[in-house]
Amino acid sequence: MKFSEAWLREWVNPEITTSELSDQLSMAGLEVDSVGAVAPQFEGVVVGEVLSVEPHPDAQKLQVCTVNVGRDENLSIVCGAANVAAGMQVPVACVGAKLPGGFKIKKAKLRGVPSFGMICSASELGLAESSDGIMPLPADASIGEDIRDYLNLNDQAIEVDLTPDRGDCLSMAGIAREVGVINRCVVSAPVIEPVAAVIDDAVQVEVKAAEACPRYACRIIRGINPTAETPLWMRERLRRSDIRSISPVVDITNYVLLELGQPMHGFDLNRLDHNIIVRQAESGEKLALLDGQEIELKSDTLVIADASGPVALAGIMGGEATAVTDATQDILLESAFFAPMAIVGKARGYGLHTDSSHRFERGVDPELQIKAIERATALLMEIVGGEAGPVIEVVSSEHLTQKPTILLRHQRVERILGIKIADDVIADILTRLEMQLEAADDGWMVTPPSCRFDIAIEVDLIEEIGRIYGYSEIPMSHAPSTMPMYSKPETTFDLHRAKELLVSRDYQEAITYSFISPEIQSLMDPQQQSVKLANPISTEMSVMRTSLWPGLVQTASYNQARQQSRIRIFESGLRFVSQDNEIKQENMLSGLVIGSACQEQWGQPGHEADFFDVKADLEAIFTLTGCADKFVFSLGEHPTLHPGQTAKIQRNGELVGWFGMLHPKLEQKLELSGRTYLFEISIDSLLDGRLPTFAPLSKFPSIRRDIAVVLGQDIEFEAVKNCIRQAAPKILTDIKLFDVYTGEKIDSGRKSLALGLILQETSQTLTDETVDDVMGNIVQALEKDLNAYLRE
Repeated sequence: MKFSEAWLREWVNPEITTSELSDQLSMAGLEVDSVGAVAPQFEGVVVGEVLSVEPHPDAQKLQVCTVNVGRDENLSIVCGAANVAAGMQVPVACVGAKLPGGFKIKKAKLRGVPSFGMICSASELGLAESSDGIMPLPADASIGEDIRDYLNLNDQAIEVDLTPDRGDCLSMAGIAREVGVINRCVVSAPVIEPVAAVIDDAVQVEVKAAEACPRYACRIIRGINPTAETPLWMRERLRRSDIRSISPVVDITNYVLLELGQPMHGFDLNRLDHNIIVRQAESGEKLALLDGQEIELKSDTLVIADASGPVALAGIMGGEATAVTDATQDILLESAFFAPMAIVGKARGYGLHTDSSHRFERGVDPELQIKAIERATALLMEIVGGEAGPVIEVVSSEHLTQKPTILLRHQRVERILGIKIADDVIADILTRLEMQLEAADDGWMVTPPSCRFDIAIEVDLIEEIGRIYGYSEIPMSHAPSTMPMYSKPETTFDLHRAKELLVSRDYQEAITYSFISPEIQSLMDPQQQSVKLANPISTEMSVMRTSLWPGLVQTASYNQARQQSRIRIFESGLRFVSQDNEIKQENMLSGLVIGSACQEQWGQPGHEADFFDVKADLEAIFTLTGCADKFVFSLGEHPTLHPGQTAKIQRNGELVGWFGMLHPKLEQKLELSGRTYLFEISIDSLLDGRLPTFAPLSKFPSIRRDIAVVLGQDIEFEAVKNCIRQAAPKILTDIKLFDVYTGEKIDSGRKSLALGLILQETSQTLTDETVDDVMGNIVQALEKDLNAYLRE
């Protein structure tokens, strides 16, 4: 909600500065997001009157104007605007004036004719992004008055970021009420008198969805002046609230929206087909909206219809076919209350978000509709004229929200806030918040106003008292409570240490959204059923991730588009899997690597990161558990990863995670360049470690024996290692793989592995006979179990 401070001070004007006002609003729960000038800095611009306009003697598109700026002599100014005319009141930058951007006005000659200033457009003063011509001022503007004073451009625009439960403050009336309560001063709201009907014309209204629309009011106004213009004061208030001026009828409905908080709509009466019907849309119906797009309606959408079909999305946006145009003379004003649950999420479902839907989703005062339609009618009579018909109102009282009556106890207020507040102070606060009070034995019976949907129980009232009284006025006290510390078992996997380890290996941590698009979800994890959001932020964020990979891949694509060729990122977070009609949340640690294995340097030649570089990073993580040997990497298949470069990670036969190279087809679809390696492991009890135990170091020398064995191409090193471990006694302390060879003298479909076997005894020096026996047993086991033989 953005508003003009000067406009607010017409409602309520406490003797405080802008800064103090902002602090007050923020401390009261209406967080001020920004405070800024309503116009850029300029000086030397005054109100002038164009006395005459003559054609330029040497330029067809220029005119020579004589302008009265309240000085002894009139000014001669050359102007190129097509709309300049004698009798106009205009902003004039005199010689010496400084315009936005540092542009200084000097005496000049334009095609031989002297010019002593400049007649300004709104854009030249920074009051609009673009302008079609000179900015006209009202005829009552005082000649010679500084334009900043005349338009009150030393004003400030304040923007508040409201929580969803404070829809009552999405209006000037709501903000003024809060400021008035905080400062204990009177709020002077504009007097709104009913406008008497002078014609009997009315439309018949039928509400078929009373639960979604408990109150609907409308009024016919005939004979408005289609050539009338919105007055400057209203256009300025709209501009300072970031609303563009369109036409008098639209501007007035927007003005009432800002002033009172009631969204309204104006229909061209002559383009409506008889009666108004408020109903649910029928599946397959179509509606062309004011923004030009045509949508196909869903059956759960509330619409305003006539005899021919839908003419507006209720509470969201009007239809193009019945929109008010420059030729409209007869209108139908609409002012309705739509239940929040009937509107919430509907606008986003069509890719829309409007000021109306923003308010109806949060709740509009259900007793405001008649007041708003009378206010809009009075403004229309003043600005465009016309004849008003009677107000037609259809109400379903049973579906209107009933205001609760809440018992507020003295002792409860003191207990919750920790301070005793005088009864007269509490009563004054609640009364100024427009609540009705009746004395009770131990407090008050309080009825909140119809605009406060957020007040339902006693603590809601106490919260109101606390925030208005001022949290800073409540003394600090420390609760006397014990705070026991619960330590984690030492064997629990330490995610923080794992992150530090990855950072030390040149990774950077990323944080991505848990919401992703259905398209990338189906690409990256097609076998998992995703959880769809009932009320997504956007279609690109409408499902919950079943893996952290989509976010990392999108982050990598974003970085590659910005000339980053080496990317090493990781993320920890939840993934959401639909399982047995429940949403299972699992903590995951994932990573992505693209580009060179190490940063460019002179000390060693660079190489592209490969499968084994990423495997080494994972092994380093598993080392933190103290039982890295329990994690087994084996060949696997995953739809996201490249066949043949995919490994599943297991511990004790249970799946821990996956890693490998991104599938080339996905790499192409996701527009990634270079080989992309991914890993993802589950952070659960499978990563729990074991406590280290001390084993004395052997005093006796170790012996190394190297062998080269030839075996099947598809046999993994893990199988070889397990076979050797089972065949060898405890004196085999380590197995090192130092070469893999395929080529000459090696049969097709087979490979040669060069292994270094380290043997050491703890009680004596090993003899050649003992070592030979061990090596013989190992060779026999390899031959028997894996059909392997020693390479000659």
